[in-house]
Amino acid sequence: MKINHKTIEFQTKEELDFIDFTQEAQKFVAESNIQNGLLNIQTLHTTCLLLLNENEPLLLRDFKKHLSMISPKDIGYEHDDLSKRTVNVCQDECINGHSHCKAVHLPSNLVLNIIDNKLQLGQWQRVFLIELDRARIRNVQLQIIGE
Repeated sequence: MKINHKTIEFQTKEELDFIDFTQEAQKFVAESNIQNGLLNIQTLHTTCLLLLNENEPLLLRDFKKHLSMISPKDIGYEHDDLSKRTVNVCQDECINGHSHCKAVHLPSNLVLNIIDNKLQLGQWQRVFLIELDRARIRNVQLQIIGE
């Protein structure tokens, strides 16, 4: 059994930025020379998640609208009240309770099959990184296990 891994760095542009990195994942699989196995893709963040879905512009707009509706910014989140919150507070803490609440609806990792050195995706399936907070640098790890 072989194991290969890689970390990809992304610069997101804005809240609800959808970054399609399917080609990078496919290239990593092809270069691995692993014929059959699994690719685990994992984000290293709590407000930047993954999605396996279709890259169709109107659908992406629908996703953004949906995510904005399920956790609106203006309803007041206890996480954002820095006069009460004492845990995991950074010097430049951003007000992002809405981003964390959106995150509970999306996975932090995806596991995809590799057969004959090819990532197995349906006709329209694409791999997305979704920024739920603000523009910043994000890291995603890819790990292949197989033969």
